[in-house]
Amino acid sequence: MQQGRDSRLQRIDIRAPRHQRRGGTWGTSVAIKAIVSLFVFCVGSAGWGGLSVFAGDTENAATPVVPAAEQLKFILEQGLSLEHQSRWGEALTLYEDALRQFPDDKVLEQRFHEARLHYDLLRRHSDHTYLELVGRLSSSEVFQIYDEVLLKIHAHYVEAPGWRYLYEQGVHAVAIALTEPKFLAAHRLSISAEATAATARDLPLVVPAQNVQSRMTAIEATTRVANWLRERIGLPPQATVMEMVCGMVNALDPYSAYLTPAQLSELYSQIEGNFVGLGIELRPQEDALVVLRVIPGSPAEKSGISPGEKIIGVDGEGVKDLSPDRAADQLKGPEGSTVTLTVIGKDGQSRQVVVRRTRVEVPSVTDVKIIDPDLKIAYFRLLSFQRTTATDVLAALQRLAQEGMSTLIIDLRGNPGGLLGAAVETADLFLSRGVVVSTRGRNPQENLVYNAHDAGTWQVPLVILIDRESASAAEIFAGAIQDQGRGTVVGVPSYGKGSIQGIFPLNLGNSGLRLTTARFFSPQGRPYAGRGVIPDVRVQTVARPVDASSSGGLVWQRPNAGTIDGETPPLSDDPILEAGLQTARRIVAQRPATTW
Repeated sequence: MQQGRDSRLQRIDIRAPRHQRRGGTWGTSVAIKAIVSLFVFCVGSAGWGGLSVFAGDTENAATPVVPAAEQLKFILEQGLSLEHQSRWGEALTLYEDALRQFPDDKVLEQRFHEARLHYDLLRRHSDHTYLELVGRLSSSEVFQIYDEVLLKIHAHYVEAPGWRYLYEQGVHAVAIALTEPKFLAAHRLSISAEATAATARDLPLVVPAQNVQSRMTAIEATTRVANWLRERIGLPPQATVMEMVCGMVNALDPYSAYLTPAQLSELYSQIEGNFVGLGIELRPQEDALVVLRVIPGSPAEKSGISPGEKIIGVDGEGVKDLSPDRAADQLKGPEGSTVTLTVIGKDGQSRQVVVRRTRVEVPSVTDVKIIDPDLKIAYFRLLSFQRTTATDVLAALQRLAQEGMSTLIIDLRGNPGGLLGAAVETADLFLSRGVVVSTRGRNPQENLVYNAHDAGTWQVPLVILIDRESASAAEIFAGAIQDQGRGTVVGVPSYGKGSIQGIFPLNLGNSGLRLTTARFFSPQGRPYAGRGVIPDVRVQTVARPVDASSSGGLVWQRPNAGTIDGETPPLSDDPILEAGLQTARRIVAQRPATTW
């Protein structure tokens, strides 16, 4: 559910990078004195390859143009170039995508982790709620947070953590922070590059990691490190300890993270399916933000903004002069406030648009329609799994049934996940019995089996569309339909996240943690992690380079996500949808005439 990336439609509604959009599959359970949300929202997703022309029951793929070794070499060269330019978000996305194709490459894993440390640090230090928290914490309070985080990791994380490893990763995160000018400026440190480099070099020697054998020795070692940095360069202990907290949590896995007060609030908004903002989904492009989708009834729609248009200015500043994160910050604001956008319309004309930020309800189901009027084949897109999803799907089913639906295509492409409970409830609409999903964790209470029930089951034949960005809760839904023999899955293998995260509020500062607590498995007991859902009808993809003058090299085309300018594209532009429609037509041809 992190997002993460952190969901597909964040409060700021910008796609960059994907690890901020995803995080797990959600559900809610009551823990000691706190509501702990469990989610399956993927932190990242793959995007390798352009679609081949084939879409059918057997593969007939073109041979990849670029050998794997050459691809990997190019990726690392491009990634290091981005790192040297401090373009951490782009480097992170590059490594994240590459790890889908080369999941066992240790160098890629290391570069991904380093890029994530830099990227997350810069995001935190652009977040006023985090800076205000660090500024108001006392020394004793920050160590209370550190101790609470250690306890929560020890109690809830899916694997038994090593105290030494957590300490080492915390120290490494501080060393990384000392190389970032934004961190030094935020804490009013004016020291030379040579001095910071020497400090970072000496930092691991303050308390050798082998001395950390328990939670208490970890706290003692962190205290010594914080005091040493205060005496050597004047860094406040609060800044040191909070960086160690963030570093050790982020090092657990790609989906676990420390959540600032703003991020925690945003995540809860995503769970509820609403947020304060403009109601547009954007993709950064050179010199512009491209509008991909406008939420119906949102402030953006009421202001006349439509998919396919480009935003080139925010409150008088050109987008070309802003990073994606800075542009996102400019778009955010309190309810009732306004932002002035410079928009290039589809006719190429520029105009000024003033948009008032309000609370936006995010639909989880869109594009509800009959796409084949003759055979009454129905279709809708399922964007995410939030609290209202099962109700939204039921409403769509009732509407389509009134229109004579014979077969239903559910489009899960680009769906990053959401609430675990919502995925189970939605699958239960189509399953009369049997397992939907099972979970297994280090703690016995994480070992659960979720079953379907007969009441209210819809028997309409199903076709499920997936792609590499269908993750977590989307995989639970698609896998349950597939394993139960309830429908045909069409597309490319899904993301393959396979783990559940819990949201744990901290007692101080209105911040929290996202921790991996369990892994989930298909009804037949197959793991999703690293494998995903393998479609019954596979639309083959291949990696192929295309020119990219803006990056000075090659970029890799990604599969069609199923929308063009926010609408369902023509079938000629969408081989996965075409294959899904062909599958649905075969199903109709093989069944007696029935409507649902």
